[in-house]
Amino acid sequence: MATLVRLSDYRRRQRTVFFTRPELNQLLSLYSRQVARGEWRDYAIDHREGAAVFSVFRHTQESALYTVIKMAPGTGRQGNFALLGGRQRLTTAKALAEVLASLQRKLRGKTARLDGESAG
Repeated sequence: MATLVRLSDYRRRQRTVFFTRPELNQLLSLYSRQVARGEWRDYAIDHREGAAVFSVFRHTQESALYTVIKMAPGTGRQGNFALLGGRQRLTTAKALAEVLASLQRKLRGKTARLDGESAG
């Protein structure tokens, strides 16, 4: 006697999340500016269940300095995008531009502190 198996029971429940071309352009634009300043040297793009992850590194063998996560819509989280600094969640937002603006403010503050330290 044959056993019937529903394929839908074995298929992934969540669809794979990807960064769109405009989102990748925004991420890589910020990345290239930081590389030109000598701050960042490497990046990685990962796909996890229900999320796409863009991480930047100062050195390849270190942990990520910052990570931008795009989460699947309707997952019950506060926003579709999140920014992590190391392992700490820094901000969440519904648009990538908001997350990147927050990251740019952090980067400007860091540069200003470094400039102030060398002058003093």
